[in-house]
This record gives sequence, structure tokens and C-alpha cells, in this order.
Amino acid sequence: MKDKLVTLIGGGGFIGRYVAQELLAAGARVRVVGRDPRRAWFLKPLGGLGQTQFVAADVTRPETIARAVAGSDAVVYLAGTWGPDFQGVHVSGVRAAAEAAHETGAAGFVHLSALGADAESPSKYYASKAAGEAAAREAFPGAVVLRPSVVFGPEDKFLNRFAGMIGGAPSLFGRAVVPVLRAGARFQPVHVVDVAPAVVRALAAGEEAAGKTIEAVGPEVVTMRELLDWLAAAIGRDTDFVELPDVAGQVIALGGFLPGAPIKLDQWKMLKTDNVASGRNPTLAALGITPTPMEAVAQSWLVQYHKAGRFGLRAKAA
Repeated sequence: MKDKLVTLIGGGGFIGRYVAQELLAAGARVRVVGRDPRRAWFLKPLGGLGQTQFVAADVTRPETIARAVAGSDAVVYLAGTWGPDFQGVHVSGVRAAAEAAHETGAAGFVHLSALGADAESPSKYYASKAAGEAAAREAFPGAVVLRPSVVFGPEDKFLNRFAGMIGGAPSLFGRAVVPVLRAGARFQPVHVVDVAPAVVRALAAGEEAAGKTIEAVGPEVVTMRELLDWLAAAIGRDTDFVELPDVAGQVIALGGFLPGAPIKLDQWKMLKTDNVASGRNPTLAALGITPTPMEAVAQSWLVQYHKAGRFGLRAKAA
């Protein structure tokens, strides 16, 4: 990848920042594309002089994407949304980026999709992700589709969200009381530090990876209840979890459009499908990556939710 120009659409986001770091370390030139490039300026010090570029573009406006992609050796589409414009971001935006990559003569295109992508899914998120994959392949036949499970890391909105919920839950007789939706739903969380090199290695592999769908999953399958139990122990909070029936979950999700709602209706539909490897596609091992166990790294940032902070953890260890 040395001296290649790689355009990251959505490169200033959670996963994008790690992909940018991997590319910069490999000697690539990185063009970060976003609606407001200033939000990605924190990446500037990570590269050498002239190694980073920042371009304003909107994936829902194809003409801006074409300009942003011009001259790229490779393009990575990282943009995503939880709604409402699934079609614009997950489908039309992907198509515009893939077409622009093809027209400019880029050698590679990687589309970050989602593990649950399914054209028949009742979830608009999953269905639109599947449609985006099809659009990418139609415009750029050699596109690599990377399907991550739930991605965790210091800036995530997954472990941090649940840890914050447990840490801030009301107490009854000294124990936190936390409701649980879909306690048996299964996940295979993957570390962002494993997803980022997967993108770079897929690009570097060239024809060997072209046209493949790769499932980026962690080494462990956990249920929602197991995950919450682990988080409660990790932050030192005695917790009683109350498993709610699906009927209650449905009612709560129907109010997902309200400000501060705990879950959106589409997210509720996503929870009804296990988010684990299908066994039909290659995984990170195909790229020479050994996935990182959640327990090995998450404690370093979850400490912020521990009542006594690092001091509490040291006392527990002693």
C-alpha cells in the first residue's frame, strides 16, 4: 500500500479512524471524506507531511462523491446510519462510490457492510446493507465486502452504552436493577483493532481477495445476558437483571422514535436475528488475523464506569 492513494468515505468515524491509522502506518496516502472534514482533523498528526487529505462530500449527493474519489488507487466505503435515510447512505451512496471508483480506475474497493445483511430481513438496516452489497458488486465487480459483527473499542457505542446503563442504573438494597431485552440474542463481538487491518489486508491482497465476502467476528459467541453479566462484573457493580418478555420489548421499541428512547423499532427487529458467523464465508483468519478476546482489552476503557475507578480495580486485584 506504500504511496497508494486510498480514499476513506466516512474515514473520520469510529472504525474509520483505525483504518486510517493502519493505512498511514503502511505508508499509504489517505484521503478522508466526510460531510464536515474538520471533524477528522485529529488524524493529521498521525501522518507525515502531505500524507493526509481531507475532502468535504455527501454520500447522498453522487456528484460530490465523484469529485472526492477522483484519482484514487483504492476506495473504502465506511459510511453508515441508524436511520432514517437507509436508502441514501447504505445503497445509493455505496453505488455512487463504487461507480466513481470504477470510473477513476481504482484497483480496489472495500465496502463495510454488516454481519446480519439480508435482503429478506424485516430490519431496514440489514435489508439496506444487503442492497448496498449488491450495488457495490454491480458497479465494481471485484469489490470486497467486509461484514463485521458488533464492533467494540474505546469509542464504541456498544460496550460503553451498556456499561453506562449498568453503572447509572437505580439501586435497590445496594444492587442495581437493569431490564434486559432479548436476553438470549447471540453476538460475536469483534475488536475494532482487528477490523481495521482486515480492510487494509483486503486491499493489499488485490485479485486474491477480489469479489469475496469476509465475516469479521470475534473469537467468542455471547448472549445478551452473558454480555451484561460480564460488564457488571467488569465495572464492579452488583446487578440484578430483569429479563423482559418479547411483548414488553415490542411495546418499548414502538416508542423508539421518542427522544431518549432505549431502543428503536428497527434495532428491536435486528435483535431477533443472531449476529454470529454464518460458516459460509471466510473470516478474519483468511487474512491472517487472530481476533482479540473482549476480556483482554475492554477493561482498559471500561474503568471509567467503575465507581472507584482504577483504584477500585487495584483493590479488587489485591
